[in-house]
Amino acid sequence: MARRELIVLIFLIYTVALVSANKFTVGDEHGWNPNVNYTIWAEKHKPFYVGDWLVFYYQSGQADVIQVDEVGYNKCDASNPISNYSKGRSYAFELNHTKNYYFICSYGYCYGGMKLAIKAQALPPPSPPPKAHKSDAFSVVGSRFAGSIVGFFGLVTAFWLF
Repeated sequence: MARRELIVLIFLIYTVALVSANKFTVGDEHGWNPNVNYTIWAEKHKPFYVGDWLVFYYQSGQADVIQVDEVGYNKCDASNPISNYSKGRSYAFELNHTKNYYFICSYGYCYGGMKLAIKAQALPPPSPPPKAHKSDAFSVVGSRFAGSIVGFFGLVTAFWLF
């Protein structure tokens, strides 16, 4: 019986980790700077889900992050901003609704591609737990959690409880 409870506990911990929000550094190691193709960056990291965070790192006084509508994005027009983030050197933005988000730089770099369009999707429903036979229960769990810190802590917690 303890073996089944262990598998259920590990699965629950893994499921919680899967549905938690992700933090994305816009532009990866390049940050929010000119000469980065943010369309390719977004394609590389999608899908984006409600609850995810976009973190923009930029040079204060040399760049900003302006949230605009689709028209402002297409025209690189920051005259009707939804939000303006120009203080400091970074900004974290939560994707809190299922919709399209648009960001540009108003320092003129938008025309060179310093703009980002993101579609935030609803979280997918959790998948049902896999049905494991007694003989391969730990091999299924082991393969799912190999190298996973979540799996490690799940096992430690499970052994502590049992």
